[in-house]
Amino acid sequence: MDLNNATSEPAGCGSPVFCTIIPPHILDNLAQSDDPARHEPARRTLEHDDARRAQRREIATRDLTPGEPDAAADKPKRTIYDARHQATLPGHKVHSESDGPAKDASVNRAHAGLGATFELYLKVYGRKSIDGAGLPLNATVHYGQHYDNAFWDGERMVFGDGDNDLFKDFTIPVDVIGHELTHGVTQYTANLEYEGQPGALNESVSDVFGVLIKQYALGQTADQADWLIGADLLGPNVTGKALRSMKAPGTAYDDDVLGKDPQPATMKGYVHTTGDNGGVHINSGIPNHAFYLAATALGGKAWERAGQVWYDVLTGGKLAKNAQFADFAGLTIKAAQARFGAGAAHEAMVKAWNQVGVTPK
Repeated sequence: MDLNNATSEPAGCGSPVFCTIIPPHILDNLAQSDDPARHEPARRTLEHDDARRAQRREIATRDLTPGEPDAAADKPKRTIYDARHQATLPGHKVHSESDGPAKDASVNRAHAGLGATFELYLKVYGRKSIDGAGLPLNATVHYGQHYDNAFWDGERMVFGDGDNDLFKDFTIPVDVIGHELTHGVTQYTANLEYEGQPGALNESVSDVFGVLIKQYALGQTADQADWLIGADLLGPNVTGKALRSMKAPGTAYDDDVLGKDPQPATMKGYVHTTGDNGGVHINSGIPNHAFYLAATALGGKAWERAGQVWYDVLTGGKLAKNAQFADFAGLTIKAAQARFGAGAAHEAMVKAWNQVGVTPK
């Protein structure tokens, strides 16, 4: 891989099971920086991600149908490993489910973030871990040297420490952990293709449940939430507030090094590109904004109605792997009516998709 021309090979999810939180356009911008302190971590990150993507293509072909949950599936089974700044997985086992708090803050944050994700899916949607059958949740911290990313590789969560300049430790934002683990939920349910609009839906679903996990953990209603993804991740030298904004896509950051947030909020701004698997991290702003509009129109706790509708669509068996925005929109409208009747939830879905310029099928 030519790291000086990183845009030739998209970073992110080269397969449905290797998904990174930092969008490739950000890493590509950093890789072109004249400052070695900026471009060297980005280039190493791109190099690591490219290698992992190739290794995980084989996993993508495996049968991922979960088995029956056992009696203990309603409790998390978390194990944390330490890569000790190497790029070898899983690393050294340092923390088990029954252990008390560790001395390492990254270990404790990873443990808590896995637990927060498990709790929302179980207590709100009755789902036992990300596969629905009590799958153990494994995570590796301190991956690589100044690794500027976190990812779900189909088997575990992996966290870099960041570069202590533009990005902080990736275990800090619970919504980032929830986002990545939700790629696992999608992997075991709709298994949306990671290209074009179905890929953007794949990313958006992870943003939706990532932000719901944060809101649930904080006890926030829709009007109290900031609707930001990765708000605690950006370093002090970045002009911005988060990686993405569901409330106002395109406004999360505007930085000399990272660039400007390219996400559109409506179909009028839809980005046609061959990079980033057809703009999956960019055009996800459109369904993200639709969810925000529906959730805030309904008010209250976003996971109870809008989130329930999204979960019903993701797990209902009717969402095709190659679903377009219009297909997803139509299913949310039908799911809202099926679960809540012809009332406020149904009306909120119809209006939200209309506001972002998507005509439901």
